[in-house]
Amino acid sequence: MPSQIAVVTGAGAGIGRAAARALGRAGFDVALLGRNEDRLQETARDLASHSVRTVVIPVDVADSDAVTKAAERVEAELGPITVWANCAGATVVGQVATLAPQDIRRATEVTYLGSVNGTLAALTHMRRRGHGAIINLDLAPSLRGLPLQAVENGARAALRGFCESLRPELLHDADNIRVVMVDLPSINTPRYSWTRNTTGKRLKPVGPVYEPEVAAEAICRAAFTTSRSISIGPATTLSAAWNVIGSGFREKRLAEHGYKAQLEKTCADTDAKDDLFETAPGAVSAHGAFDTQSRRLDSPLSFFVTSGARAGVIGAVVAAGLTGLISHIRAGKK
Repeated sequence: MPSQIAVVTGAGAGIGRAAARALGRAGFDVALLGRNEDRLQETARDLASHSVRTVVIPVDVADSDAVTKAAERVEAELGPITVWANCAGATVVGQVATLAPQDIRRATEVTYLGSVNGTLAALTHMRRRGHGAIINLDLAPSLRGLPLQAVENGARAALRGFCESLRPELLHDADNIRVVMVDLPSINTPRYSWTRNTTGKRLKPVGPVYEPEVAAEAICRAAFTTSRSISIGPATTLSAAWNVIGSGFREKRLAEHGYKAQLEKTCADTDAKDDLFETAPGAVSAHGAFDTQSRRLDSPLSFFVTSGARAGVIGAVVAAGLTGLISHIRAGKK
């Protein structure tokens, strides 16, 4: 039986690198796409030591023609693409009033359009065979709407809407191609040290932070699930329920506490390099600087919740709230 082929964008570091390893362990041969060829080669050597075939393709995912050509090369050198995981992304952090329009445009081109370009390239080949899985990354509900994160929130919301419209089109055409969103909490990747940052303070993760291997496991599960999305840990599900019933209170709380939750007290280096337009220099891996506080894959809180299970929990919370409200109203009438 021939190996299944997975494509991972952003495979040189962070979540993409961890996802490439996870998919390799799951039996896939892996095409590694990203801007930094040296880091992609490091990932390829790691996978080769486990007898995983790879092809390294340096590419900027914001370039739609380059992504299309990369997909054609994968099909020619590895075989038919069965899974495409869009893990590449870039952003700029800061108050909207401080952001440069060209930075917002570039971050949107990489995070949103880069994922769209990957999705389109995957569809071109998957629709010939009528099956496959496309995996895109989203923010966990607990991270949506954070102040200072308007650019990434906008890009992820756009991608979420794009996928919501794509799914019924695939159903209409009877294509067995699954589009799965992985809702990610804070992940300990190098992005906190190389994201363009206008706040003047060093960045830190918000809420529970997980190791990249946890995100990679969620991506690997997404390759096989029939669910529309997969989330990680209890906070994602509880936050989704809270967002339904307490959006106004949440905005007030974010205004009061959202800044200090994301910023360290120490000042950021004024000459720090970021990865918005060019890759950040130096050798990096999947992990960032927060290993001591990250939840590992074997943590009891590193569990995975599908969209169906999450809907059931939210429904139960809403039902309990309505039941309590009705009981209170009835008690007041007596």
